[in-house]
Amino acid sequence: MVQYDFDGKTAVVTGAASGIGRQTALEFARHGASVVVADVDDDGAAETVDLIADDGGEAVAVHTDVTELSDIEGMVETAVDEFGSLDYAVNNAGIGGAQKPTGDLDEADWERTIDINLNGVWRSLRAEVDRMADQDDGGVIVNMASVLGHVGFQNASAYVAAKHGVLGLTKTAAWEYADDDIRVNAVCPGFIETNMLEEGGITSDEELRQQIAGRHSQNRLGDPEEIAAAVVWLCSDAASFTNGEPLTVDSGYRGI
Repeated sequence: MVQYDFDGKTAVVTGAASGIGRQTALEFARHGASVVVADVDDDGAAETVDLIADDGGEAVAVHTDVTELSDIEGMVETAVDEFGSLDYAVNNAGIGGAQKPTGDLDEADWERTIDINLNGVWRSLRAEVDRMADQDDGGVIVNMASVLGHVGFQNASAYVAAKHGVLGLTKTAAWEYADDDIRVNAVCPGFIETNMLEEGGITSDEELRQQIAGRHSQNRLGDPEEIAAAVVWLCSDAASFTNGEPLTVDSGYRGI
């Protein structure tokens, strides 16, 4: 197993109560980082903190609604107050959104999906770069996009639009803050075994599950651990010349 040296560093992960976010928080801790576990799901966040503690790591949970800038600013303050710095930030919080054709999508559903999946990343970036720019050694930010930031997908126009937007935001911020020694990248997972897929009916419908799995070259869905490994690599010194990159981890997904 690859080992990175994150001792003395602090990572914040939004949406860390479950799925990719939880595994990313665990992965940071395994490599020595202190972790701020940020989520609206307080019970799930507490479970993630307990898992990190059981493995010998250090973490704290903070209630964070990414639609509220004050919550995000509090998340950043918690990292600094508890652990002394903000070195890595993973903007992972997101929802699948309503599954309807574009013309049938309610405006409220559109706005909620965009507000969490795109505006939430922007709000997080805003608070994170402000803090990192004041540090001598900057920091690294990873935004969670999706393979659907590259391609379309039926009945998911708001989600697809948001993830395309995350990639544009990532590429722009990477240029804007490079002089502050801040790297900004994105990870674009394929379809991953998470609660989001179950709630969206993909993993609970065996026929649909097999259909989606077959669009990946390895004929399976991904594991959250595989995405977490990509995130921590981007944050490590091994990726020191990687900036503005939409790193796709999707087993060669074929779009519709």
